[in-house]
Amino acid sequence: MKIIRTDYLNPAFQELVKQLNTDLANRDGKDHPLSQFNEITHLKHVVLAYHEGKAVGCGAIAKTDFSAMEIKRMYVIPTHRGQQLGENILIELENWTKELGLSKCILFMGVHQPEAMKLYLKNNFSVIENYGKLKDIPDSICLAKTLL
Repeated sequence: MKIIRTDYLNPAFQELVKQLNTDLANRDGKDHPLSQFNEITHLKHVVLAYHEGKAVGCGAIAKTDFSAMEIKRMYVIPTHRGQQLGENILIELENWTKELGLSKCILFMGVHQPEAMKLYLKNNFSVIENYGKLKDIPDSICLAKTLL
């Protein structure tokens, strides 16, 4: 596996995000309130995981108003799940966050993503009160981690 840093303009990232959006629409319904936050054109810090020359996973971070980086658009294609790709992407995003001078990551997700919840809890994220734009979306879950 190879991990690279890029941005939202990367065609492989754009393709993985399409697959992610389809997956989320199947889980939550295509008009789920969280889908309004799926825009990627502001993502300047994107990570791609490659296996045998093919992009098989992605994630991104974006600056928030909370002195933290928000983890966005985490996805691993189904055929490559269970191989710690998500964890490796997450570690790279955390390292990038620290390099940018911040010590906290936050994120939000829908309640129908048990694999994601397992990944984040295993990697020392804690459930927090819904923040900002998510306060009025009842089936969203927010998590945070202070980076050491």
